[in-house]
Amino acid sequence: MELPSPELHRRADGKRVTCSPMAPDQHPSAHPIDLLVIGGGINGTGIARDAAGRGLSVTLVERGDLAGATSSCSSKLVHGGLRYLEQYAFRLVAEALAERETLLRMAPHLVWPARFIMPHVPSLRPRWMIRAGLFLYDHLGGHHADSLLPGSASVRLDRGPFHAGLQDCYRHGFIYSDCRTDDARLVIANARDAARRGARILPRNELLAARRRGSLWEVQLAGGEMLQARAIANVAGPWVKDVLNQRLGVPSADSVRLVRGSHLVLPRLYQGEHAFILQNDDRRVVFMIPYEGRFTLLGTTDVLETGDPLQPRVTPEEAAYLCRAAGRYLLQAPQPQDAVWRYAGVRPLYDDGSGDPASITRDYSLRLDMPRAQADHAPVLSVFGGKLTTYRRLAEQVVDHLAAALGESRPAWTEQSTLPGGAMPAGGLDQFIRQQVAPPYPWLEQPLRDALARRHGSELPELLGDARGPADLGEDFGGGLCERELEWMRAHEWARSADDVLWRRSKCGLHMTPEQRERVRQRLGA
Repeated sequence: MELPSPELHRRADGKRVTCSPMAPDQHPSAHPIDLLVIGGGINGTGIARDAAGRGLSVTLVERGDLAGATSSCSSKLVHGGLRYLEQYAFRLVAEALAERETLLRMAPHLVWPARFIMPHVPSLRPRWMIRAGLFLYDHLGGHHADSLLPGSASVRLDRGPFHAGLQDCYRHGFIYSDCRTDDARLVIANARDAARRGARILPRNELLAARRRGSLWEVQLAGGEMLQARAIANVAGPWVKDVLNQRLGVPSADSVRLVRGSHLVLPRLYQGEHAFILQNDDRRVVFMIPYEGRFTLLGTTDVLETGDPLQPRVTPEEAAYLCRAAGRYLLQAPQPQDAVWRYAGVRPLYDDGSGDPASITRDYSLRLDMPRAQADHAPVLSVFGGKLTTYRRLAEQVVDHLAAALGESRPAWTEQSTLPGGAMPAGGLDQFIRQQVAPPYPWLEQPLRDALARRHGSELPELLGDARGPADLGEDFGGGLCERELEWMRAHEWARSADDVLWRRSKCGLHMTPEQRERVRQRLGA
C-alpha cells in the first residue's frame, strides 16, 4: 500500500512537514516491537500500560504533551452518566458504574468519592422518574454491602447541610454517589506504570506516516526515528480518522463527531464538599463541583466543534449558558466575568448519525483492520469515542483484540492492579497522611501536605526524600509548587513546559499570581 504523498501532513504547531515514503534502503530499528500506540491521552496510556503488563513490547507516541488535549479538559468525574439512562444506554452506564469502584481501588489518591445533590424541579422531571433512575443507577453498578460508595436517597434542601447557597424555592432533592478525579494525573499515572513495565513513552514525537510491509508496519516519526511494529493501536482522539486515512493510508467509513465541552472555574459559589447536578430547561444537566478548595467548577456544554480541536475556546454564549443554568438555583447567580479560568475540551464521539450533540452516544467503537486474505498481516485497531471512566475496560478490550490478532495468549490483569501512588492503607489517603507523611515531615504545612499527597499518593515520601524542613524543598514558586516537586515532574513525568506543570500535572497555576507563573516559565525555559 502506498504512503500518503509528501506535504500532506500538518504538525501540532500548524507547520507543514514533508513526509516522503521510506526508501527501500532506509531500515527501521533492528528489532520490531509488538505494539505501537498512537495517542497519549487516557485511552492511549491505558492501552500501553495494559499491553506492557502482558509482556508485549510497546512504544507510545504523542505529538504533544501527555493528556495535552481532551484528557485534561474533562469535568474531572469518574461517573456512570446518570443522564445516559434516558438514552437507554444501559450497557455503557453499567460498565461505567462498575469501573468507578475499580478505579477507586486502583488509585485512591486520584479518584475519590463524592456526593451529588439533585434539586427537584417538578416541571422538568417527576419525582417518581428520578427515583426510578437512581434505583437503576444504584443497582446497575452492582451496589452491595461492601461497596465503596453509598446509595441514593431523598433529602431536604430547605435545611441542613445542603441548603447553603440555594434559593428557598428548592425544598426537596435527591443525593447519590459518583467520583471525582484528577484527569491529567490519571493519564500520567498510567504512562508511568507503562514505562515501569517496559513501554517506551515518547511525548512530543509525532507519527508522520506508516505503511504495511508484509507482517509489519514500517513507521516514520517526526524526530527522525523509524521503527517496525507488528500492530498499531490508533487512539488519536479527535484525529483518529485523519491518522487512519492519511497517516496509515487505511480507508474507513467510520468517523467521529467533535463535540466541545466547556467549563468555567469560579470563586466558590456555595459552602460544603457536596457537588450539584442541575437540571436545565433544555433537559441537559450542568454540574457544580467544589474545586481546588477555593473554587467551583461549572460545566459542561455540548456544542459541535467546527474549529481547531487543538485549541477549542469557550464561547461567550457557552459561558452565559452555564451561568444561567447555575443562576436558576443559586441565591446569587454567577457571571461569566467572574470566572478565574475557562477551558474547553473536544470529545471525539463515535458518529452514530444523531443530529443532537447531546444525544450522540458516549459509548466507544473499536474498529480492527487486518488484511486477512494475506498470510502475513499487520493489524491496526482504531478507537472511536469513549469516555474517561471506562478507559481501563476499553484498554483491556483493545489489547485482547490485538493479542488475538497477533496469535498471542496474554490474559488481562489490570482489574486487580494498583497505579503508581495508589498503595494505600485500608483507611485510604487520610490514614496514609496520618501514618506515613505527618510523622516524618511534621514541618510540612497541612495545605501543602494534603495537596502533595493528593497528587503523588504513596510515592510522596520518595519525592520528599530526606527533606528536613521547607528549605530542603528548594525554591517556593507559590501556589503550592516547590522546586523539588517541579524537578520530580521533569524527571519522572515528562514535564517540559510551564503549562505541563501548572495546568496539567498540577493546578497550581490557579493559585498563583501572573508573576509567579512567569517565574516557573523562566525556570523551565518554556
